[in-house]
Amino acid sequence: QVQLVESGGGLVQAGGSLRLSCAASGRTFSNYAMGWFRQAPGKEREFVSAISRGGGRTYYQESVKGRFTVSRDNAKSTVYLQMNSLKAEDTAVYYCAARYAYGLEIPRVYEHWGQGTQVTVSS
Repeated sequence: QVQLVESGGGLVQAGGSLRLSCAASGRTFSNYAMGWFRQAPGKEREFVSAISRGGGRTYYQESVKGRFTVSRDNAKSTVYLQMNSLKAEDTAVYYCAARYAYGLEIPRVYEHWGQGTQVTVSS
């Protein structure tokens, strides 16, 4: 089992930045592709970004391309989401997720989930 704990959420003004972190434990972190998802009030959870197990491949939802950057530090078992130029529509609970993967694989379905961290962007 992989345990995931997100941190770094908070309240920020539109145009500002936040960096989310997700610390993993329980399994060999470098064996897992990692994803970031978000869920806004009244909406379904949606994919935001993902990174392959070694960090060699990343993928983004179209609406965050050029503003968000996903990265990972396998030595620290942590994945990050740097969010710049934040907009009110980025307000949501952000979740990290993990799935055992190979090479540059970016999974569509994830097995392990964190509890989420709230991001609120004021306009």
